[in-house]
Amino acid sequence: MADRSPLDRKQDREQDRDRYAPDAPGATAFDEVVRFTSDLIRIDTTNRGGGDCQERPAAEYVAERLADAGVEPRLLERTKGRANVVARIEGTDPSADALLVHGHLDVVPAEPDEWTVHPFSGEVRDGVVWGRGAVDMKNMDAMVLAVVRDWARRGVRPRRDIVIAYTADEEASAADGAGFLADRHADLFEGCTEAIGESGAYTFHAGHGMTLYPIGAGERGTSWLELTARGRAGHGSKVNRENAVTRLAAAVARIGEHRWPIRLTTTVRAALTELAALHGIDAPDLDDPEYDVDALLARLGPSATLVEATLRNSANPTMLQAGYKVNVIPGAAGAHVDGRVVPGGEREFEATLDQLTGPDVDWEYVHREVALEAPVGSPTYAALRAAIERFDPDAHVVPFCMSGGTDAKQFSRLGIVGYGFAPLRLPVGFDYQAMFHGVDERVPVDALHFGVRVLDHCLRTV
Repeated sequence: MADRSPLDRKQDREQDRDRYAPDAPGATAFDEVVRFTSDLIRIDTTNRGGGDCQERPAAEYVAERLADAGVEPRLLERTKGRANVVARIEGTDPSADALLVHGHLDVVPAEPDEWTVHPFSGEVRDGVVWGRGAVDMKNMDAMVLAVVRDWARRGVRPRRDIVIAYTADEEASAADGAGFLADRHADLFEGCTEAIGESGAYTFHAGHGMTLYPIGAGERGTSWLELTARGRAGHGSKVNRENAVTRLAAAVARIGEHRWPIRLTTTVRAALTELAALHGIDAPDLDDPEYDVDALLARLGPSATLVEATLRNSANPTMLQAGYKVNVIPGAAGAHVDGRVVPGGEREFEATLDQLTGPDVDWEYVHREVALEAPVGSPTYAALRAAIERFDPDAHVVPFCMSGGTDAKQFSRLGIVGYGFAPLRLPVGFDYQAMFHGVDERVPVDALHFGVRVLDHCLRTV
């Protein structure tokens, strides 16, 4: 066997220390998190949109294992087969607000011919669990399940009530998942003021040995649009100055080429300030309208990717529909645009779309969700930071705003403030963001073990 590097040996010592500490999870939890991740991947919960998904088998899987741990799960459906699971674990401090821990059970489609291993095999190979959902987000589902079962074996109770929600339909509209739970079963979340969910607290290697762990403290809003251009139908051989396809194409081109202005939110400001300090850059004057934020990004190296997509609103054309025959000019043409809006940027977004589409193209929302921000000065954020630093002393925890969205948007209707916190310690070269909806999605076994340790400590003490 080749000699292990000093960093590898250091991590081995840390893992042994953490694994065998008196208050650490037992060995069974580390075995279970790998098995649960693999089993959940093998349950095909592909969400193709339009209601084409069946999460119930996965929901029954987690419900059964929660029940085995003495936790009473409730399976809830708006639509047959689109099951959600909600359970509550009572804390030791009845005066404390409850904490929601949520993860979705559905996954995006995967084409087996493109993968090294079958995307629904859940194969464990060379210390890595492979398959669709390994990162997004059956790994987190499994980590929470393993922690809860470990608590039952050890007789552990958290300080706060912990409400666990395994949801359907996150990869589409959430109408059968978190939206349904928030609208129809708000009573199950009574007392919840904060939540943790997907896409945060993972290792981001920033170069030169710098290890970052971004914690989600905001999300851009979702603004999916349908554009409709109308004109005069006619023969393809005739001059037509009212061609709907031409009008649509011009509007789509304007939208795609538009350069949105920088709009710094509280979370992004905090991220830029902390990243600048870590890179030895003088504190940026972000209140100066003349300050060159793009120049600052250029000095942050790989770390810039954590913030660059959330400096502005955005609108990306994604779909086009027009015509039915090559020699017929249609009377209408349509397009879809994926818009994302920074917190507080809604009015600017709408006014800009009105300008870019012009008088001959109408637009309307087909799906819309709010932008979110969570305070980075809260005791809960501090506890999340401390939990990461406890198990990775070299960590630099920074806040960030997610460019997309999660179920935190739906739960925000209940006044619940959400953080992105699904902890994973990842090796150099592991492209976490590429795993989301990508080919050969996978997660290291060691990362799952790290997540169990962090979640166990965090959820007991936060």
